[in-house]
Amino acid sequence: MPSVRPLITTLNASKRYGFVKPSGEVDYLVVGGGVIGLAVAQRLVSKWNNRTTVLVERHSMVGQETSSRNSEVIHAGLYYPETSLKTRLCCRGRHLLYQRCESHNIPYKKVGKLVVGTSTQTAYLKQLHAHCVSLETKYNLPHAPPTEVISGAQAREMEPDLSPDIEAAVWNPETGIVDSHTYMSGLEREVAESDSGDIVLSTKVVRVDVVPEEEGWVVQLHTEGEEPSAILAKTLINATGLSSALILNSWLASLPTPAPLVPLWFAKGSYLRYSGEGVKKVQRLLYPAPDLGGKSHGHAGLGVHLTMDMDGGVKFGPDVEWISPPEGAPDLEGADFWYQYLEPSEARKDEMYAAIQSYLPGVRKEGLRGDYVGVRPKLVGPGAGFMDFVVRSDWSRGGDGVGVLHKGGSKEDAGRGKSGRMISLMGIESPGLTSSLGLAEMVVEDVLGEEGR
Repeated sequence: MPSVRPLITTLNASKRYGFVKPSGEVDYLVVGGGVIGLAVAQRLVSKWNNRTTVLVERHSMVGQETSSRNSEVIHAGLYYPETSLKTRLCCRGRHLLYQRCESHNIPYKKVGKLVVGTSTQTAYLKQLHAHCVSLETKYNLPHAPPTEVISGAQAREMEPDLSPDIEAAVWNPETGIVDSHTYMSGLEREVAESDSGDIVLSTKVVRVDVVPEEEGWVVQLHTEGEEPSAILAKTLINATGLSSALILNSWLASLPTPAPLVPLWFAKGSYLRYSGEGVKKVQRLLYPAPDLGGKSHGHAGLGVHLTMDMDGGVKFGPDVEWISPPEGAPDLEGADFWYQYLEPSEARKDEMYAAIQSYLPGVRKEGLRGDYVGVRPKLVGPGAGFMDFVVRSDWSRGGDGVGVLHKGGSKEDAGRGKSGRMISLMGIESPGLTSSLGLAEMVVEDVLGEEGR
């Protein structure tokens, strides 16, 4: 297999865009209209209705990248290290998301989840359960996921289609599914209809500068068919997902002593739609025990699992297929190389089918068809182990170029004496959808704090 390369580049690497003076200013500029950017913007307009918030999205609609190409699962928070942001924000975000679904009539179902394993995986399943218990008993984590270890026979009583080779399972009743598009549409509407917020579509951020006479970030925008313009952002929030390293790298490359650029890796995941025998009795989400590759939390994905739509349709996926940018394609268009990988990999169907057979032997290959592809932004490459969500602050003034990484859970004061904060949200893959409201809460309440700076 050819070696996998990360993307290491900046905005405007080809120098296509010259500097443009800002024609206006905004208190908060959120770049990226996926579920994370929408959640942050919604939280900002709710808290600071006397300050301006603008969300910029390069597509003609919000939620067109990772946010609309996932399993639409409300995760419980089973798999990640005890003190990680992924665990804390997934559990908090799950609680907030269920609350919002109830209060805003967002379609969802709390169907529950079985993580199933064969005789060689029972030790892992017991360890997974013990880990979840410790989140509540040792770490006092609010909304820790409740789990129970059950036998293979008990699992088959719940899900008769499971393989007789399944020896044990971990049952979690808190996992669910959600209509992510209705969820995102509601966030979008609240921002757009607020007195202090606005959403600008079909507009790319193509350059970011620090100017000595300005306190903040000069962000250049380019809407197709129009001349580039610029705006001064007092606080810049980078929620661009698959492009998240580009904005930060532009800043790092501009420092008097340039700092190393942040690499971004990409993992393609194909989803297969299924119609046929072998799943007709399934009522819950079914996940095989993940392949950890010898690491305690270092799986690149959660295995080829069974999920379902709100209408009951069954799908399997995603798998993990690492993809690399082409050589010599440094600019924004080159950074979007992953667009060419948005068709399910027909060649991988056999491998996915074999994985499905390990726990659902009644599934027939002829009933599987390619559905869609999601691409996950990762901060580490194949075999590197666990990598947490990254929430990082840098400042246009008063900083030394070394960003502050936030772990959350307390009011942050790292920006005292500095101005022009940029918050970079990177590596926000699964469970990003579940964590979105928890992450927005952390950014606005903890990182920005009571002063909002």
